[in-house]
Amino acid sequence: MSHSARIYLGLALLIALSVLFVLGVVHTAAGAPRSGPRAVAEGHRLAQAWCQTCHAIEPHMAGFFDEAPSFQAIADRSGTTALSLKVFWRTSHQNMPNLVISPEQADVLSAYILSLRGK
Repeated sequence: MSHSARIYLGLALLIALSVLFVLGVVHTAAGAPRSGPRAVAEGHRLAQAWCQTCHAIEPHMAGFFDEAPSFQAIADRSGTTALSLKVFWRTSHQNMPNLVISPEQADVLSAYILSLRGK
């Protein structure tokens, strides 16, 4: 293989890797579902800020209002999944304030709730 052919092959490989890297970053930034310990921690922080006035957000903690289920009870329901929580965040409910949350915030709140399952 000639020297110039190796240079063109190297440049093509470099461009291809750059495109894959950019696509990966764009896909992650565009709202790929978040999970893992960092998402759970961020979801816990949001729950403390937005939800704990009505819900018990910690495992085995009493809530302030009997009507608002604890996050533990929500997590332990048989029908609670990431998808069911995503649908829940997008619908208004009679006894809850209408929260406007981003898809990323919904993902991390869901990750936190699901992390409580069986605790």
